[in-house]
Amino acid sequence: MNTMVDLKIRSWVKSFTWRIIGVFILLPLTYVFTGNWESAGGVTLSFNIIRMLLYYVHERAWEHISWGRGEKKGKTLFYVTLMLLILSYVLVIIVGLGFGH
Repeated sequence: MNTMVDLKIRSWVKSFTWRIIGVFILLPLTYVFTGNWESAGGVTLSFNIIRMLLYYVHERAWEHISWGRGEKKGKTLFYVTLMLLILSYVLVIIVGLGFGH
């Protein structure tokens, strides 16, 4: 039986690093739609601060749920995250070409 739990600081760091990825996705995407870096920055910053707080609460709630826990199998999460980031940028480029910015 696993008795280890995540510390609160770990949840905050996970939330922050995940939102950094969100900034790299949302900022250029928002710029594509607004054509204005100031507006894109405001939307991106607001959205990611809210999401970081919600992710932290969500992460702490899941700490009390044992369902779905098991043995780790390699670096799957890293590769999935990398692939999602690459696909997001491809989508931003495709959408950007469609809007002509």
